[in-house]
Amino acid sequence: QVQLVESGGGLVQPGGSLRLSCAVTGSPSEYKSIGWIRQVSGKEREGVSCINSNDGSTYYADSVKGRFTISRDSAENTVYLQMDTLKPEDTAVYYCAADRTLFGLGYIDLPADYEYDYSGQGTQVTVSS
Repeated sequence: QVQLVESGGGLVQPGGSLRLSCAVTGSPSEYKSIGWIRQVSGKEREGVSCINSNDGSTYYADSVKGRFTISRDSAENTVYLQMDTLKPEDTAVYYCAADRTLFGLGYIDLPADYEYDYSGQGTQVTVSS
């Protein structure tokens, strides 16, 4: 059984940086992709970034490309999201999520109301001066 626990959210000023961590219990063989999605209350979820389990390919939403970097530490079984040059519109609850079916751009362009196979409890990121 895969379990995901996020940490690292908080309050940061525009232009600042944060690093989110996702501690993973379970093997990468149990899912095709793992990454981050975010949601603002009252709005639809947005796929942010993911890593494919089979080859480590990374994918990003256009809104974060060039500012966010996803990485995976296999030894610690942890997935990170380094967020730089943060903007107020990055404010959201960020969830670590893994899926047995979706991968690559399919993970980023997530279908409405799709239920990821594994998801953490979320961590709040607030970008404000």
